[in-house]
Amino acid sequence: MIKRLSELKPGEKGIVERVTGTKEIRRRILDMGIVKGTEITVIRTAPLGDPVEFLLKGYNLSLRKRECDNIYVLVRD
Repeated sequence: MIKRLSELKPGEKGIVERVTGTKEIRRRILDMGIVKGTEITVIRTAPLGDPVEFLLKGYNLSLRKRECDNIYVLVRD
């Protein structure tokens, strides 16, 4: 099932399928290493829900929910 990265809960994993958004947003996300085929795991969310911490390619990365809305991942149940 394909979901937006912002829809995942802590502990869930997904594989990046596509990145959308404006040219500048897509470039920024791709430069951080979030490219098609990358496995990404939700570590935790901030107390108010924004930002969200992820683990990918051996490092932790925090993203805002609005940035996560542009990233679609394949989640296997």
